[in-house]
Amino acid sequence: MRREIVINAGLHETRIAILEEKELVEVMVERPEARRRVGDIYKGRVNAVLPGMQAAFVDLGLEKTAFLHASDLHPSDSELDDMFEDEESEEQKQNGGGGGRGRWRRDEPVPRIEEALQKGQEILVQITKEPIGTKGPRVTTQISLPGRYLVLMPGHDHIGVSRKIEDRQERTRLKTLIKEIRPKGSGLIVRTVGAERGKKEFQSDIKYLEQLWTKVEKQSQRARAPSILHREMELTTGLIRDIFTEDVSQLVIDSKEEYREILDYLKNYVPELSSRIKLYRGAEPIFDHFGIEAELEKAMERKVWLKRGGYITIDQTEALVAIDVNTGRFTGKKNQEDTILKTNLEAAEEIARQLRLRDLGGIIVLDFIDMEIEANKKAVLDTLRNRLKRDRSRTKTFAVSDLGLVEMTRQRQRPSLVTYFNQDCPECGGTGRVLSLASATLRIERMLRRVGLRAKEKLILLRVHPDLAVHLVEQNSDLLGDLERSYRFRVEIRDDPSLRRDEIRLFRGRTFEEITKQFER
Repeated sequence: MRREIVINAGLHETRIAILEEKELVEVMVERPEARRRVGDIYKGRVNAVLPGMQAAFVDLGLEKTAFLHASDLHPSDSELDDMFEDEESEEQKQNGGGGGRGRWRRDEPVPRIEEALQKGQEILVQITKEPIGTKGPRVTTQISLPGRYLVLMPGHDHIGVSRKIEDRQERTRLKTLIKEIRPKGSGLIVRTVGAERGKKEFQSDIKYLEQLWTKVEKQSQRARAPSILHREMELTTGLIRDIFTEDVSQLVIDSKEEYREILDYLKNYVPELSSRIKLYRGAEPIFDHFGIEAELEKAMERKVWLKRGGYITIDQTEALVAIDVNTGRFTGKKNQEDTILKTNLEAAEEIARQLRLRDLGGIIVLDFIDMEIEANKKAVLDTLRNRLKRDRSRTKTFAVSDLGLVEMTRQRQRPSLVTYFNQDCPECGGTGRVLSLASATLRIERMLRRVGLRAKEKLILLRVHPDLAVHLVEQNSDLLGDLERSYRFRVEIRDDPSLRRDEIRLFRGRTFEEITKQFER
């Protein structure tokens, strides 16, 4: 598969796009004020230990305290592999773990949090998940340092091989080699790009990673908690280290400075790939030139059209992501089951792409169009799972439920693309809903009745949006007249375009004192 990386490096934002066969599949964004923190190592202080949750909160000196679960104190071998996008230990492979993509069952019992930690204790932790919404970052006490070919795990006796290295002979060779050169007191995982590499390249990686760990340890001895000990590579360099492999045909970047930095990195580590990096010199913005900007705009929309005329809708909530499939304009040429199958197959491929593109994570529920034939259901599920194999994030897909739904999970390390680029609507607070004009009118009626019963006002000023003002005057003048006669006050309507369409504000007529909150309920 032909892959390309396109990087737009601006002063205030760096955007990285990954294309597969000219199709946009991933976008990563980093801004100076919102730098990614996954991989950063801190010396933290335990703020609270919660036995009921089997968790602790750790002060890292950040805006939000970090969350440390008991299972992240001393992860099992299999969980260590899960910390990286595509690693799997040789032991897991032999135990039949090769086909799964979800969280593995640990072999040893999880330690009790209250037995391992106490309030005020200083500990070394590494961030594994970015802060999302109201939640702080998630951390682990098992430090993992990724290099170009290997991942070093200080203090852990473990050997792992990337699950994407499928050749058994190569896996055996790597395992034998790593056992021979593994430093005492540390574990190693061979990354995907480590396939076909030799002892010299691995030893060079180990030397670099051990020096890095020694630096972290020395810094830890001097530093006071809370403080940062190590920052993970910036987005661009980290991505080059992790995914710039033989299957990437070219990397195009529009910044001379970053072009030189990447070129220097490649010449030192993978000189054979350095010819594939190109500096973009065009006048047209680089994302426009490659058609990426238009695709990014589409990724912000709720509805995604399929090539045959069907479509999917994507609704993201705090609890889960719901994706619905519809035939739309596609009517097919054969029977209904055939039309539905074609739509579902196309949707399965697009859903896998959209999950990566939008970086949607957590619990995901897919509502495919109902099918009668079991073989068709299997075909759709197989298509989805095959496409998800390209995903660098861990995914786990379950069978079709009794309700005809497909439930799945996807590793969530950072906020989704939509969350990153957007903010809650000030009109609706992020719900996507505001009161209808009819409902707002009835709320006004209730508020005015409360004024009439509780206060002795002669004149009430009612400020509302122009649309609501017109609705009141043209369709509800009788209602206002009845209220005025019943409670012996006069209501004066004033329109205010700065208000929300359903916003209501009441004022005393003589003093102009706002009384809205007094009579809302």
